[in-house]
Amino acid sequence: MTSTALVLGGGGVTGIAWELGILKGLADEGVDLAAADLVVGTSAGSVVGAQITSGYSLDELYAGQLEPTDTEIGAELSRLTILRLVPPMLIPGSQQKKLARVGKMAMRAHPPGGADRIEVIRSRIGIEKWPDRDLRVTAVEAESGEFVVFDRDSGVDIVHAVAASCAVPLVWPAVTIDGRHYVDGGMRSTANVDLARGKDSVVVIAPLPQAFSKATSIRTQLGATRANRKAVVTPDAEALAAIGKNVLDPAKRADAARTGLRQAAEVAAKVRSVWPS
Repeated sequence: MTSTALVLGGGGVTGIAWELGILKGLADEGVDLAAADLVVGTSAGSVVGAQITSGYSLDELYAGQLEPTDTEIGAELSRLTILRLVPPMLIPGSQQKKLARVGKMAMRAHPPGGADRIEVIRSRIGIEKWPDRDLRVTAVEAESGEFVVFDRDSGVDIVHAVAASCAVPLVWPAVTIDGRHYVDGGMRSTANVDLARGKDSVVVIAPLPQAFSKATSIRTQLGATRANRKAVVTPDAEALAAIGKNVLDPAKRADAARTGLRQAAEVAAKVRSVWPS
């Protein structure tokens, strides 16, 4: 029997919407990625992963992206902010040391805790308990730079796990869990595809396919999985325009969802060819 993994990458509020548009569109085409044996979620992907493994239908999740954004807290992930995160990743050192530098910057930028953000995440995912599925949510421990993977056996509630995965450094505060502080798992890799190692069929949906290094790129990590069948879906030019330059702008959410639905029809054949029916 073919084992499957769905990897959902980071990409902010509009990335969530685009991913849900892609997933719904693929389901409409007869390709049900939500049924994957393993779902890996990073940042925006952790939100989508938590939702699709918890009994929500893709129809209702997609419809939710078209509704008013009253419960969202908007922010700006500017080019300057992104550029500020680059030097700590380029200075020589191990990956963990590089991530610890980013974590230090995050802790200086905002007092850790993020209570308001945690409530936004709670409202966004609409669940309180881990699903009875193999869902893995990524984060980085701010002080040490340790890469952390939360799951239903980690002893961390799912709301805090997802909030930690979505804690973009310099934008949102680090999330406190049992006295430790965590930031966005996307700082290690925008999708953390290597967590799908051992699965036969792997599909990656990545709103932000860029990488800080070759070792953490989707292509390299996908090769490390040794999957027999694999496919990567990234935004086309029209989708990039709809997602927008500021992926944390809730006003762009509906457009991003619609363009994901559109693009799904164009990539359905590619995804179908690697996904067991």
